[in-house]
Amino acid sequence: MIDTSRGFTIERTFRADPRRVWDAWTVADEAARWWHPRGTSTPRDSVSIDAQIGGRYAYTMVDDETGESVRTGGVYRELSPDRRLVFTWGDPDVGPDDDAPVVTVTIAPEGSGSRMRFDLRGVDGHPGDEFYHDGWDEALDCLGEHLDGAPADA
Repeated sequence: MIDTSRGFTIERTFRADPRRVWDAWTVADEAARWWHPRGTSTPRDSVSIDAQIGGRYAYTMVDDETGESVRTGGVYRELSPDRRLVFTWGDPDVGPDDDAPVVTVTIAPEGSGSRMRFDLRGVDGHPGDEFYHDGWDEALDCLGEHLDGAPADA
């Protein structure tokens, strides 16, 4: 069982509506455009998403300078369209019940846009760690840029 006391939460407000935010997480063409921190890219042909309970996703991040790549993925545990997404994160070959970090993304309407909460449990992370937290923080910045030019707040 993962240690849920370890983890962190990042929130963002976007100008995009909840459906557009949902699609950015669950449609491969959309995810390939942002699912990486700065200085890396996600080739479209490396992204596979089977957005259903028990379905798998995988993607590869490629360092733009060195070409070094990291393959990541997991299994979907919960999907409530336009509202909530729960999935394991890390090894793309992990089983659905394996002890892997878990991401919960919640999306709610806010004004004419959306408020998104990203919560990662099972790993340590904090601002300035140059690893888990900072990597996801940058990826969520890239998500904001993809959705609407920039997050409404950071």
